[in-house]
Amino acid sequence: MAKTKIEKIASIEEEIKQLENKKKRLIQEQKEQERKDRTNRLCKRMGFIEKLLPDTIPLTGEQFKTFVEQTIATEHSRRILDGLTAQNAATAPAQGEGTAGRGNTQPAAKTAQTEQEAGADGGAAQG
Repeated sequence: MAKTKIEKIASIEEEIKQLENKKKRLIQEQKEQERKDRTNRLCKRMGFIEKLLPDTIPLTGEQFKTFVEQTIATEHSRRILDGLTAQNAATAPAQGEGTAGRGNTQPAAKTAQTEQEAGADGGAAQG
């Protein structure tokens, strides 16, 4: 039995609604994954700081902020960070266009983090 044009239009409109709902769900899942990734990153990084500097644990939020501003947020630290960021930018094209197209830079960030940890550990061992 052939569908009338009105039935075809209704069918297409229903399909459009389903696709729009699917799009909304995918966007929500993407945002949720981004939040999980950020929380994971923050926990790992803060854990690393507390491991290296356990004396920062009892500091208040304001004291920790002052500590970070006076020790980490310096010109020397900025130059180190700029160098690591430049390394990430240089290695990003070599990772493959597939991951770069999706905005997935996790491997480069992990490499920089590993190098940074090695540098921090080496500095602690020397000093």
